[in-house]
Amino acid sequence: MVTDAERAAADAARARLDRLSQPFLERPGVTWGRMFSTEGLGIRGKIFAVVPHAGGLMVKVPESRADELVADGSVQRMVMRGREMREWVVMPDAASDADWSALLEEAFAYLDELTR
Repeated sequence: MVTDAERAAADAARARLDRLSQPFLERPGVTWGRMFSTEGLGIRGKIFAVVPHAGGLMVKVPESRADELVADGSVQRMVMRGREMREWVVMPDAASDADWSALLEEAFAYLDELTR
């Protein structure tokens, strides 16, 4: 169950993602789409970034890159139904806009390549 604090964090994170998404939405094929009962950024129908229900920024990156980011402590793996997702990581709300933007860029580049 999502707490009021988590809901507030997710609302703030969605507003932040909306603000940071503008340069991506100007690129061909990038649109908003649905995943995990929420809206996220996608390219050619595949979501690359979304705000989970507890807040933060969840993105899809190559598994090896996810391993690096987890090891350096900048993100955590997304866990769904008790299982760590190989390519999905969550950057906390406390990270800077620059860090969020850099991770969005990595996720976009990865899905852009996968969906060509």
